[in-house]
Amino acid sequence: MINHQHSFIEYGIPIRNIWHMLLYAWNEVPLNEIRGWALKDAYVERAPTLDALLASVLIRLMQQRLRIGLGHDYVDESNPLRGIRGRINFPETIKRHALERGQLVCEFQGYQVNSLKNQIVRSTLARLVKVGHFGPDPTLAGEIQQKLRRLLRDLDGIDFVELTPALIRRQLYARGGHDHDYRLMLSICDLIVQRQMPADSEGHTTGMVPLLDREQLVLFHIYERFVANFYRLHLKDWEVSAQKRLEWHAAEANERLPLMIPDIVLQEKPAGSGRMIVLDTKFTAHSLAENRWGKAVFDSSHLYQLYAYLKSQEHLSEAHRTAVGILLYPAVRNKFSEKVRLQDQVIRLESVDLAAPWQEIEKQLMDLVAHQR
Repeated sequence: MINHQHSFIEYGIPIRNIWHMLLYAWNEVPLNEIRGWALKDAYVERAPTLDALLASVLIRLMQQRLRIGLGHDYVDESNPLRGIRGRINFPETIKRHALERGQLVCEFQGYQVNSLKNQIVRSTLARLVKVGHFGPDPTLAGEIQQKLRRLLRDLDGIDFVELTPALIRRQLYARGGHDHDYRLMLSICDLIVQRQMPADSEGHTTGMVPLLDREQLVLFHIYERFVANFYRLHLKDWEVSAQKRLEWHAAEANERLPLMIPDIVLQEKPAGSGRMIVLDTKFTAHSLAENRWGKAVFDSSHLYQLYAYLKSQEHLSEAHRTAVGILLYPAVRNKFSEKVRLQDQVIRLESVDLAAPWQEIEKQLMDLVAHQR
């Protein structure tokens, strides 16, 4: 029986493994220093929920930032001044009767600490105080709540902002980039808001979605990006393409044909002569449930989709003709490996045990590629 209270979070995945998956998904794996202190931190190690993990890491990162100084950004300002700075706003000057006081309302950019990135972090901390789920242990939950409230006070003077996934991602990918700690903090804020505010792929809010479905959707995206970035980092002799659109190569163009975008296409170098793998990640609650695999294990739509990817490209080269398709499911202590041959196409249905020690998870993923012949 798995102890979910301290060692595991949603779907029975150990907290350490979720943290590693997130770092891969966010392209933060080289930051060994962050990985090290986070995993040694008592609150992170004992975190019983994803909110507890994210809150603990966010607290630690912002505490470090406060010690060295908050990051500044250029911010648009509009203030009455006795001199001219930037552009004069004449309508606002007249409206405020500023000339009567010897002033002009000027619009300019100021370099200040009350920047959007700091506003996003402070607003996320406030949201966690209100709606964060920190587990059944009242002592641990109380400690996290206390740290959040103290940090909110320390950030007094930073404005609150209405949080949306689109707003956070615009700031996350803003021109010029951010320091590593801010990039990680904004990524954490993005994940927290995704879990608490259902959104579509473009960040627009959608109708209410049950909590379980939201958790599954968020973990699906983490799992997908983790696998892609893992292979991109570790497979030095392979070209790894994520979300690469495939053409149907139909005799006549037809805009009604659905898009074909496999999660990952792996091509052994040199291109054209090496092996090829077309891989789709499939994160489902059913695949993660312990001892609940029924007779109808595999989803036929997953097989049809991957078969279409392979069959539509087979005429391009020998590598395409002999390409292997992989449907990669997550599992918890219930691994499986199956092989299906559809005409002359080979499809493998594989799993990675996300409850295993992290080194074993990495070995499973590497073996998956090494054993494709």
